[in-house]
Amino acid sequence: MGSTINLKASDGFTLTAYTAGPTGGNKGLVVIQEIFGVNHHMRDMCDRFAAQGYAVCAPALFDRVEKGIELGYAQSDIDQGRGYRMKLDDKQVMLDVEAAATHLAGKKLGIVGYCFGGTVAWWGATRTTKFAASSCWYGGGIAGTKDERPQCPVQMHFGETDASIPMSDVEAIRAAQPKVETYVYKGAGHGFGCDERGSFSKADYELAQKRTLEFFTKHLG
Repeated sequence: MGSTINLKASDGFTLTAYTAGPTGGNKGLVVIQEIFGVNHHMRDMCDRFAAQGYAVCAPALFDRVEKGIELGYAQSDIDQGRGYRMKLDDKQVMLDVEAAATHLAGKKLGIVGYCFGGTVAWWGATRTTKFAASSCWYGGGIAGTKDERPQCPVQMHFGETDASIPMSDVEAIRAAQPKVETYVYKGAGHGFGCDERGSFSKADYELAQKRTLEFFTKHLG
């Protein structure tokens, strides 16, 4: 179990973050939320990485809009989460991501994100030099920024039947970023890695998580 702390971004904004894992050691992960906030599922994912020996920090990116947002997965939650997402400034998002990285200063860092966070994890590779590796799970905004240049190794995970990320988008990403490890999970939908959603696929989650952990072991030690 982790704890909630305050972070200060470089523009002076104070946000909360969930942290877990050992304070010592030399490897850390910034975990980026879905559009549902740093909710129970995100904290659980942080705890899973912490159990693998990573110091973990998950910044509450919705704090810029409203503090303490934790949503579920009903359609009303999805609509509300999308509304919060639309109010975010992407440059400020990256300031908050960098604040989380600063909290883990002194460690070799990776970034992993899901849904909206999958896109932000891609930006973590392209818009900052804080990270040594990035794992992006079903990031719907990656295709729109596919031509940005990554500064570290990147791995991506997509569901074949994801209604919000067509396979044409995945192929466009592959064409633009041939060096990125890009995996498609046959029959899997959006959010297949979340065991609190109807789209959860245990086998696909376990394979994607195995690949993610192996990727971070390779690049973070």
